[in-house]
Amino acid sequence: MTVECFVDIIGADFYTGVPDSQLKALCSYLMNTYGTDPKHHIIAANEGNCTAIAAGYHLATGKVPMVYMQNSGEGNAVNPAASLLNDKVYGIPCIFVIGWRGEHDEPQHIFQGEVTLPLLEVLDIDSYVVDASTTEAELSFAMEGFRKKLSAGKSVAFVVRRDALQYEKAVKYSNEYSMCREEVIRHIVAVSGEDPVVSTTGKASRELFELREASGLGHRYDFLTVGSMGHSSSIALGVALHKPEARIWCIDGDGAALMHMGAMAVIGSIQPGNLVHIVINNGAHETVGGMPTAAGAVSLTDVARACGYSHAVSASTYEELDQALEEAGSRSSLSFIEAKCGLGSRSDLGRPTTSAIHNKNAFMEYLYTL
Repeated sequence: MTVECFVDIIGADFYTGVPDSQLKALCSYLMNTYGTDPKHHIIAANEGNCTAIAAGYHLATGKVPMVYMQNSGEGNAVNPAASLLNDKVYGIPCIFVIGWRGEHDEPQHIFQGEVTLPLLEVLDIDSYVVDASTTEAELSFAMEGFRKKLSAGKSVAFVVRRDALQYEKAVKYSNEYSMCREEVIRHIVAVSGEDPVVSTTGKASRELFELREASGLGHRYDFLTVGSMGHSSSIALGVALHKPEARIWCIDGDGAALMHMGAMAVIGSIQPGNLVHIVINNGAHETVGGMPTAAGAVSLTDVARACGYSHAVSASTYEELDQALEEAGSRSSLSFIEAKCGLGSRSDLGRPTTSAIHNKNAFMEYLYTL
């Protein structure tokens, strides 16, 4: 089914969400049609954020919004879905469009895929699965039934399988920065040496894995946060506090840092002197297609300083990055480095070939030696 047909049948005028590669057709359509015009389309920090934005839209207009997300984001949306939207509270209707990862996917998506539909059922949100064989007539019939639910103040969900939506117009994303993320990670690894590293979800962890593989060093130094977007810095904090003699490096992303930015306030309030928090900022959700994040218009270094980080610098060249890394590696106080880089990755970039459990066990065994 074409995404134009899908959007026309649903009939929304306001869209907000967090990008998902399985919903790339919808995301590309929204960018080509509305860009980031906040009257019609907002790319949110996390799924709870976009659910609340949608609620505000309904309060102001009386209309029904669309909220899009990957199914891994359901957890972030549970609180506003249950305590704000639900018809036993305010009865605010919302149409969720959820990319269904986990049926044939990476380890971090497997369990989330299994609980996607049951979780919606627990939240009293009726759902309809859209796949490649769904016809316009079938979708229209489902939407007619959903309109009765929406008019009664209930929310509904379309759960979208892989390749269910089609869109022919590509979107090209770019920025002005020249550094490459994989090369940034190579520079980090060169300075961190045998120090433990916690890396964020998406391509950053995949690139770190391949760099270690190519070096023959193994993967015991790294905890690859392949899921749980936005929480790598909190994981790194937990490690740093309980391994005070070791320097802990966190490789974060701008989209992930924005998703749970409150973690920076917690880190800053505790001041772990052995933690180096690096955010690779390309202003995009690149792993899931390249849609922009708000980080392109935010000074992350100012945020870090305001949160209490002792040192916060931004680097847009490898020379600046190397200096920042060397200084962070030699000091005994909390450090924050923003590495501004361009978009793009190798076309042959692979995925970790070891299991998540194996990664955890190897990392823990290494930590026990420190």
